Formats: sequence, structure tokens, C-alpha cells
Amino acid sequence: MITIRRAVAADFDALWPILRDVFRAGTTYAVDPAISRDAAFAYWMQQPAATYVGVLDGVVVGTYYIRTNQPGGGAHICNCGYIVAPAARGQGLAAQMCLHSQDQARAMGYLAMQFNFVLASNQGAVQLWHRLGFATIGTIPDAFQHPEQGFVAAHVMYKRLS
Repeated sequence: MITIRRAVAADFDALWPILRDVFRAGTTYAVDPAISRDAAFAYWMQQPAATYVGVLDGVVVGTYYIRTNQPGGGAHICNCGYIVAPAARGQGLAAQMCLHSQDQARAMGYLAMQFNFVLASNQGAVQLWHRLGFATIGTIPDAFQHPEQGFVAAHVMYKRLS
């Protein structure tokens, strides 16, 4: 059974290798592949409104953040990012974290969730988000330079939470 709980600073020692490897691969996140540990800590742990970890048998196997998508008049919509450790993929953790994040976002007062940049090449994520009720509301052609596939499109995906 996977437990999802609020992340604490001490979790970053376990998170950093997971984040580092995903960011270095450069295939799913529009983050500088050479991001430093300190910059990744700020990006994943300090800038979001909240960060969570998925723990299985005492081991951190996934994480997500919630942040306000836009300030001011757009502050009622949140944005989330999810990462699952390679050894835990294919076990439903991303879906579990997404459902958990929706509950947490509602509790934080958000009325909707928007994913700003879901790569079309990340077909597993696109299919999962659709299955969980997100609609693709726009597509940006040639938005991301994938290291193996060249330029790929990115989707903007949205779900009302209320």
C-alpha cells in the first residue's frame, strides 16, 4: 500500500535522484537538464504551495507538487507536476497521486487544475489524464525539443474541481 503524505525538507535526499534522472533525461519536463540540486530543491520543494511524496515500504517512490497556476485573477486554478521512480512505474501511483492532488487542491480552495505543458510524446500521461477527466483544451505545435524525437507538441489540459 502506497502512502501519500506532505513532503518535508528531509525527503529531498530521496527525491533528488528521482528528480535528477527525470530532468537529466529531458523527455518529459521543460526543466534545464543541468539543473543543480539546490535549484531543483527550490523548484520542487519551496516554490509550490505544497509538495507530497508517495512512500512504499518506507521508500519514497513518487512525488507531486501543487502550485497556483497564475497570480491574481487566475489564482483559483492550480498546476501540478508528478514524477514516479522507475521501479514504481506501472503500479498506478501516478493515478493515485493525481486523485490525491485533486482532493488536496480542493481543500486548498482551488476550483480547477490545469496542466500547462503535457508533451504529446508522453502518451502514457496524456491517456491517464484523459482517463481521470482532464480535457485537452489546446495544443502548442513544436513546443518542446525532445532529445530523441525532435520537436513535439505540448497539450494544455484542464479539469474543473468543483
